[in-house]
Amino acid sequence: MTKSKISRHRWGLIYCPKLGSLSPRKRWREIREYLREKHVEYDCIQSEDYSSLERQAKMLADNGYETIVVVGGDGALQDVVNGIMASDNYNKVSLGIIPNGIANDYASYWGLPMKDYKAAVDCIITHRARKVDVGCCHYTTDAGEQKRYFLNVLNIGLTARVVEIANQKRFIFAKLGSIVRGLFQLLFFRQSYRMKFRLNNQSVDKNFMMLCVGNSRGYGMTPSAVPYNGWLDVSAIKMPKLFGMIEGLMMVYRRKIMNYELMEPFRTTEVLIEDVGGAHVGIDGRMFHPTFPMKVAVMPEVVNLIIPTKIKTNK
Repeated sequence: MTKSKISRHRWGLIYCPKLGSLSPRKRWREIREYLREKHVEYDCIQSEDYSSLERQAKMLADNGYETIVVVGGDGALQDVVNGIMASDNYNKVSLGIIPNGIANDYASYWGLPMKDYKAAVDCIITHRARKVDVGCCHYTTDAGEQKRYFLNVLNIGLTARVVEIANQKRFIFAKLGSIVRGLFQLLFFRQSYRMKFRLNNQSVDKNFMMLCVGNSRGYGMTPSAVPYNGWLDVSAIKMPKLFGMIEGLMMVYRRKIMNYELMEPFRTTEVLIEDVGGAHVGIDGRMFHPTFPMKVAVMPEVVNLIIPTKIKTNK
């Protein structure tokens, strides 16, 4: 479809099948049937794999779609945001979410549960949009300066290692088993990393188990982060003893990690990460392989996000 023929009300929809689901097509048929019932006009692209999402989102934005909807989880959402931000039309695009991933933490923040796709579709039809912040990683490779955007969290250390283990498995039960295996590693094969970073005119050079930079609540690791206040929350956590680790996991589950005695919290607009001691790096559910030093900064109110008219956040 050419740009001149695209209605401003027509959605560009990117469908990312839920990896490991036993019946991914069944859910998509239900979503598609509800879109038909609500008389929604849309053009659909099914992602070939993770690597295609960014390209597809940029193509939709470049071709004049003012509403781009991603049917997917946190990782798919991050890829789509990077594609939109790569387009000259990024400020004209409104982003809608129909949760469809194994992790849907960012959608959940806005009160969009995984099971209720009808509420998500109704939300996008209502089209209440507000500008939200994104985090941006700036680093340099042989190809020159690079940027990578995220909506939720940048994870460094053992939390990123859990993501890597889970992403090696294709089927959902294997993924869940891998997450359990990763948590087992957290408990019994613990490791600290020498991390160096600078923020707020302060230099930090210590051993940490993990470092999390959150634009949003970050799976409970940055629970006070708000994606519309112009700040990033940084959580640096030291390696505890065994029972201290169990206490920490319980605090994450109860969203009270800020009270953990081995937590060092910061709030900043940017952090320069100089070294992570060889730790794994993840970004919104994807593995990430940047170079260091890397600057992580917040970009206030640059993405138009379609949100529910009534927000029930789980903070």
